[in-house]
Amino acid sequence: MVKALAMGAKAVFIGRPLFWGLALGGEQGVVRVLEILREEIEITMAKCGRPTVADIDSTVVVKAPRL
Repeated sequence: MVKALAMGAKAVFIGRPLFWGLALGGEQGVVRVLEILREEIEITMAKCGRPTVADIDSTVVVKAPRL
């Protein structure tokens, strides 16, 4: 999600993970999926030094070196 936002996306769909959560745990499964996604986004933003979503820009994404 952070990469998509950095590349200019205005929104990111998360439908499939929500359905997995629903299938495995009903409402609580959906809540847990959303918690996990939020935690992962917050961790990624912290590692990139971006305190807010508005601070995510294309400099977050770098091209991997070829081996």
